[in-house]
Amino acid sequence: MQEVLTAQDLCKTFQLSKKQQQLEKTKEKIKVAVDHLSFSVYGGEIFGLLGPNGAGKTTTLRMLSTLIRPDSGDALVLGHSIQSEPDAVRRQIGFLTSDLKLEDFFTPNYLFDFFSELHGVPDADRQAQKERLFAIFGIDRFAEVKVANLSTGMKQKAALAISLVHNPPIIIFDEPTNGLDVLTAKTVTDFLQQLRDEGHTIVVSTHIFSLIEKVCDRVGILINGSMAACGTLEEIRDGKSLEDRFFDIYAQTVGVTE
Repeated sequence: MQEVLTAQDLCKTFQLSKKQQQLEKTKEKIKVAVDHLSFSVYGGEIFGLLGPNGAGKTTTLRMLSTLIRPDSGDALVLGHSIQSEPDAVRRQIGFLTSDLKLEDFFTPNYLFDFFSELHGVPDADRQAQKERLFAIFGIDRFAEVKVANLSTGMKQKAALAISLVHNPPIIIFDEPTNGLDVLTAKTVTDFLQQLRDEGHTIVVSTHIFSLIEKVCDRVGILINGSMAACGTLEEIRDGKSLEDRFFDIYAQTVGVTE
């Protein structure tokens, strides 16, 4: 299997304000979000980052997507460095986060065309991709409805479609089903598997065990910014449910004793 994304000793810290220190119940002024993190993702697989809130999942994906720079370390995306070649990396990836907010005033149709032009997608390819994605997600009936008037689920579907305007080989999703109703969540998870079957490589972060078990080929368990375990689902589960194994690994990692 070919490595298409490789994280190499990634580190990221953030300064905490006094209010953040109070919220996190700490006197430390620096928070270590990602701590010497290394892992690889292979072509044509769905790789899941599993961990509790605050484990460093979103920070990791934002570094891989070149939205924030690591303090140290690097990652290669199809051979391109996130540190020294961010523009080349962006051409190879699509990134969707639950924090992505589409401008309320515009329609899905306008936004799809706008981002297609930013990515330099030819008109013929743009129209074909739009028709395909809008049909899959049922956006076609709402293509000329302003984002402000769309349901939460339809906004998420529109954001997903727009993140794929340039048909990237690597797709990074941060909590792709977070806050979605069961029908919309199923549409999204089915589409993730369809993308993999079409040859795309997908990285997802989540705290939902069932999502990992349904769609992922391999999983990395992220705890306190470090990789506590990484392997195929069968290797990680080791004869148990993923949930039971996660809590075993969590207890071993943070030193919890019964």
